[in-house]
Amino acid sequence: MNSMFTKIVRILLGIMLVVFGANKFLHFIPMDAPTGSAGDFMNSLGATGYIFPFVGVLEVIIGVMLLLKKWIAFALILLAPISINILLFHLFLDIPGVGAALLVTVLNAILIYKHWKQYNSLFL
Repeated sequence: MNSMFTKIVRILLGIMLVVFGANKFLHFIPMDAPTGSAGDFMNSLGATGYIFPFVGVLEVIIGVMLLLKKWIAFALILLAPISINILLFHLFLDIPGVGAALLVTVLNAILIYKHWKQYNSLFL
């Protein structure tokens, strides 16, 4: 659980989450608006007024927990549905961005695997 590989994966994922989560409400990384079905979907979510800021804050909190090595198993479980939805969005609606989505999902899966002992009691 405390190998150098696990530490690098945890820190990389934490930095990605803090940066891209903060970008959801601070807009410091310019991003092209998606078009077609992806654009329609994103516009629908944006019209709610709360989804992107909420997910952004959640990503920043999860990223900080990973960087500070606090409640890692809890942070990874919170991140699981977010990373799966990011991956599915890119697979079905915006395939050019699937690389980053796959990276987040794989890093999350690696860390969940590395901390699997902490989840054993959930499956007994």
